Amino acid sequence: MVMSAKTDTEVIIGGKVLTVSGNESAEYLQKVAAYINSKVNEYAKMDSFKRQSVEKQNMLIQLNIADDYFKAKKQIELLEQDLKAKDNELYDLKHELIATQIKLDNTAKSLKEANETLNENSKQIIRLETELKGSQNT
Repeated sequence: MVMSAKTDTEVIIGGKVLTVSGNESAEYLQKVAAYINSKVNEYAKMDSFKRQSVEKQNMLIQLNIADDYFKAKKQIELLEQDLKAKDNELYDLKHELIATQIKLDNTAKSLKEANETLNENSKQIIRLETELKGSQNT
């Protein structure tokens, strides 16, 4: 397994500059910091949040981020189940299409054979009618 080089990047979280290290790109680390800042700003607008101790504020933000994580994880599970069901449905439809194509091919073959038989019978009728007229004329 190939590991990415460790990235050190400065981010601003809660108005403080921090150096963050990770195997992800600097852009990704900035995106994570922006998400955390959006949560901090979301809560900072609430008077009831501002009245809490810093420790409690941090805990509420952490709980909210964990809640977002578990909801996103559940959504992924639902989407994966939906995808699996659609894959199964597609698989069944492909097999149904193949079976229908085989029936169509067999029907086309039977129709061709019936047309050939009809043509042969038509030729035989004309031949017999010609013979009948010939025998009636003599």
